[in-house]
Amino acid sequence: MRTRRSAGRRPRFGLPRTRRGQRRLVQSAMLGAVLALAPATWMHLSAHDRIRTVAEVPAQDVAVVFGAGLWEGRPTPYLAHRLDAAAELYERGKVKVVLVTGDNSRAEYDEPSAMRSYLTERGVPDGRIVSDYAGFDTWDSCVRAKKIFGVDRAVLVTQGFHIRRALALCESAGIEAYGVGVSERRDATWYYGGARELAAAGKAALDVALRPDPRFLGAQEKGVHKALASAGD
Repeated sequence: MRTRRSAGRRPRFGLPRTRRGQRRLVQSAMLGAVLALAPATWMHLSAHDRIRTVAEVPAQDVAVVFGAGLWEGRPTPYLAHRLDAAAELYERGKVKVVLVTGDNSRAEYDEPSAMRSYLTERGVPDGRIVSDYAGFDTWDSCVRAKKIFGVDRAVLVTQGFHIRRALALCESAGIEAYGVGVSERRDATWYYGGARELAAAGKAALDVALRPDPRFLGAQEKGVHKALASAGD
């Protein structure tokens, strides 16, 4: 009976009993923590001196605004705040053209068009806005800005918790960029966004290492160049 009972028991797992085993466990845990934090550390170090306010950021021809969702066809508050910052950049003469990049993977969901409408309502001329309808994530948006729209230098506009990743990825895609990190009150959405960035940092590191093509690449577009030409008239 004892043999049958002991055979049916689940194996017990616990801390190693020897000092050597315990030391190895601690070392493994420390190594895991370092590897997990390495991508986030890389992003912070690569972008630390290029984050500015709207007033302080150096003037560039193009601002790139990343999508952040719609609510009943209108920009979410976080996206609206990004667009407010872009409109202010334009008003101050810091940028000449705004490239809005977001998701239009289905007919009923069109981030770039909603972003364009919001900007025109705030005084940015329609002819100075260019839409990228295939900016499905940050890497895709950065690569498409460079390869499809010919953007070499830009001011990136997004929330503070996202701006470092945007800068790191756009720099890796070949865009010399400064970033405006939009401030937000620290609510549940802000904390969620910050936590999400820790996971997204790993994907960002893989994107830089593997350099995958965007989901949609396509032919080059002249929208940014035409808008800049009209800005010089």
